[in-house]
Amino acid sequence: MMKELYYRDTEKIRKKQWAFLREQLLYTSRNSPFYRELFRKHKIDLSRLASYNDFRRISLTTKEDLQQQNSEFISVAKEEIIDFVTTSGTLGDPVSLALNEADLERLATNEMKSFQMAGVKKQDVVQITTTLDRRFMAGMAYFLGLCKLGAGIVRTGSGLPKLQWDSIERFQPKYLVAVPSFLLKMIEFAEANGIDYRNSSVKAAICIGEPLRNEHLELNGLATRIRKLWNLELFSTYASTEMATAFTECEMHHGNHILSDLIFTEVLNNRGEPVEDGEIGELVVSPLQTRTMPLLRYATGDMVKIFREPCACGRNTPRLSPVIGRKKQMLKLKGTSVYPQQIINALNSFSGIESFVIEARTGALDTDELFIKISRIGEQELQEIKEHLKSSLQVTPQIEETEKAVIEELKFPKQSRKPQIFIDYR
Repeated sequence: MMKELYYRDTEKIRKKQWAFLREQLLYTSRNSPFYRELFRKHKIDLSRLASYNDFRRISLTTKEDLQQQNSEFISVAKEEIIDFVTTSGTLGDPVSLALNEADLERLATNEMKSFQMAGVKKQDVVQITTTLDRRFMAGMAYFLGLCKLGAGIVRTGSGLPKLQWDSIERFQPKYLVAVPSFLLKMIEFAEANGIDYRNSSVKAAICIGEPLRNEHLELNGLATRIRKLWNLELFSTYASTEMATAFTECEMHHGNHILSDLIFTEVLNNRGEPVEDGEIGELVVSPLQTRTMPLLRYATGDMVKIFREPCACGRNTPRLSPVIGRKKQMLKLKGTSVYPQQIINALNSFSGIESFVIEARTGALDTDELFIKISRIGEQELQEIKEHLKSSLQVTPQIEETEKAVIEELKFPKQSRKPQIFIDYR
């Protein structure tokens, strides 16, 4: 039934989503100490919320709210909680979240729909090459979603290219779930060990953690490098622990579809107003049907574009671009606004760069300063990189050639669940 919702006309989708949102508002007002106090303080009467404009009267919830008043978001009895998870802590201390049985069932449904969006079927085998432990929600979500779908699962976990290739040979998966840059490590290992990876069983990868496309929905440098070496179909996904919901590309690869029955999304400008199609704004989310820690109008800090026209796949749900940058990570360099992801996309265009990290610091005049550490390359390619950055970003950051081992140590700090390519010292 719910799959059919995405193919209905836009007005029917909006009406159904509004019904889900009103149910979530009522549940949250009854059960969440944080939101009960928020509604009381701002004199919000839910019975009078009849439109989106009324809904916007609810103030945004921030990551700081979740950090400072974490227990006030708990909306079920403590003994109902089954699973405890934390965010990755990319922009500071990790935030704790909890799930009960209903949330885990919803998480499985969400991920099942995400895999179906990418074309995974019951008869397929999927190899999960990402972290399944260390309080990481996503790894568990993939497993639960594939279980619900009934597909075959190979749980290799992160790293260990030899184990990945041994598992591919043994179990013949059609799909990988992987961080894009890890696919390059798998290719490197295969080439060094005489593995005919181009003719393996793997035909597609569902990618997490790093974008595959730029803000214009074109393959970025990283995805282009992968595709030149290994002709996989690459599916982009975007999610976060707080949202407990995934946005995934369909076979048309023209933006990540919004699961309208599981999340209510807004993309807002600096004045808190909805942006027009194709404009950049901050993603604000209200996950639907969550029970343990419901969130309303949660400001993700992620800057995206929204596309509302129907997709060629037949679905009429809006779609999001990849994350263009984090609101707090925006840099102002000589009057030009730059997001780290734009720099990452530019650097990934150069196959000669084995590894790099980007560092932001505050200069003597309280201005932003940007430094790029890259593994050693030739003088000619270094000059090409500088010219490419200047033409694509209108600024030329300081570039420092560094030993690969030093960069890798910065990039993979202990206990990190994903590479830290941008390091903000400001």
